[in-house]
Amino acid sequence: MDKHLHIISFDVPYPADYGGVIDVYHKIKALHKLGVKVHLHCYTKGREQQDQLKEMCYSVDYYHRKKSAFSFLVPYIVSSRNDKKLLENLNQDNYPVLMEGIHCSMLLYKNKLDQRKSFLRMHNVEYKYYRQLSRNESSFIKKIFFRWQSGLLKSYENKIAKRSFHFALSKADADIYQNNFHAKQIAIVSAFVAWQEVESHQGSGMFCLYHGNLSVNENENAAIWLIDEVFSKITLPLVIAGKQPSKRLETKVHAQNNICLVSNPSENELQDLIRKAQINVLPSMNNTGVKLKLLNALFTGRHCLINKQAVEGSGLESLCNIASDAESFQAQVGDLFKKEYASDEINSRKLLLNEMYNNVENAVKLIALIH
Repeated sequence: MDKHLHIISFDVPYPADYGGVIDVYHKIKALHKLGVKVHLHCYTKGREQQDQLKEMCYSVDYYHRKKSAFSFLVPYIVSSRNDKKLLENLNQDNYPVLMEGIHCSMLLYKNKLDQRKSFLRMHNVEYKYYRQLSRNESSFIKKIFFRWQSGLLKSYENKIAKRSFHFALSKADADIYQNNFHAKQIAIVSAFVAWQEVESHQGSGMFCLYHGNLSVNENENAAIWLIDEVFSKITLPLVIAGKQPSKRLETKVHAQNNICLVSNPSENELQDLIRKAQINVLPSMNNTGVKLKLLNALFTGRHCLINKQAVEGSGLESLCNIASDAESFQAQVGDLFKKEYASDEINSRKLLLNEMYNNVENAVKLIALIH
């Protein structure tokens, strides 16, 4: 008997070029490989409709994300994704519904899915994520907005925690939902990722690398922290690579002789940088969700140097070098830069990553829980 599944995505999941859409795209790809007929529903604000998705999905529908949908009860990421046509389309059958992120849970909030199987894929504990966005934001208006949204999200997540089965990305996120919101139906299903084979190279690289979407305030702040507190104090080379760096970051980089900036690298260019680096240095300003840039570095690069926030509750601690402050980052950068990356470290990654992040096996687990 054919298995059908509705997936409501917070954005068009192709191209799979940032955070959450990577998980959605590779989940759909794995489900298609297993013969599941996916009915995809995408909210969009600027991303184009994609023929590529038709090749993997039984049907694809698009809905416009509303700019002026502010609410004093519902977080903006939810209220802006509210289209009555979605419920009409869902009501054409009674297949299970998988909502990708809190963003897509308005129908759950309105109790419109009570008579059918519904599942919520948590991409973050959003109220914590927005609280940390507020702390990292330099604009006063944005800081207040993120703090307000964090409060709305905490109340909202508490209300819907018991209304569907939840899939968490990590044990840390699952623990928060169980302990803070008393969610009873929750399972951990690891992120679906672009990387399915460890391709790290033995030997040594020539530079350290920080990469990320530099238009996101926490990533820019992490890069600036590395410049000010770590690499301005030592002479080893650092490359910072990512989308849309600000003038502030460019000015910081140009003031240092041992640091360079690669703006808006292509996917191939970024992967080449990760592969050639001696150390992927990836401190995080928050401890929510799973850091896909860390997974990219573990699958593709050599040494990974991080802080506790970047890896807490992920199960990846044993594969990383962890520093606690600027001085320990400086010391470990110096030590790791001289240390060849060895085959036993590659084998350790293969054992753990292939177990945790096999897309097809995780899709089998997902479908077993849903059906």
